[in-house]
Amino acid sequence: MGCKDPVAFQILYEHCARRVYGMVRKTLQNPESCAEVTQEVFLMVWEQGGRYQPELGHPMSWLMTLAHRRAVDRLRADTSRRERDDKWARRNSSTGVDDVADAVLVRQDAATVRDAMAVLSPVQHQAISLAYFSHLTYTEVAEHLGLPSSTVKTRIRDGMKKLRAAIEAKHGIDAR
Repeated sequence: MGCKDPVAFQILYEHCARRVYGMVRKTLQNPESCAEVTQEVFLMVWEQGGRYQPELGHPMSWLMTLAHRRAVDRLRADTSRRERDDKWARRNSSTGVDDVADAVLVRQDAATVRDAMAVLSPVQHQAISLAYFSHLTYTEVAEHLGLPSSTVKTRIRDGMKKLRAAIEAKHGIDAR
């Protein structure tokens, strides 16, 4: 190796290209990348064939070592590039969240619920307000009102049904 003989190189390529490609394919997934690396390996052999030392091993071992190292280099470079691109994208992309629009929607939802609460009886309104706005459990609402838990649960359940119906009616939704 190393004399840059085109005929000898062609014979080497014809006999070894499939094995080199197979070695590269074990490391890389993309067929185009595998073909590129295989080509790079044979270009290295053409240009650096004089570096081969027969006393260190069989020519095929040397060729396969070149192929494996080049494939690993490509894999590392691709991984590094992908990580760099992902990092850049995370740093330079906006979240797409429109805080003003979110605030408006929250206010609209709050207004919708406030309006719907008007359809509740005073006892339903009180029970739901304590449960949802004061974050009390059924038991805590019952203790606060001095009522049995079952009564509080019924008031909240019936009140929530009325709220749902009022909101659906306002927005023209038929959930059933």
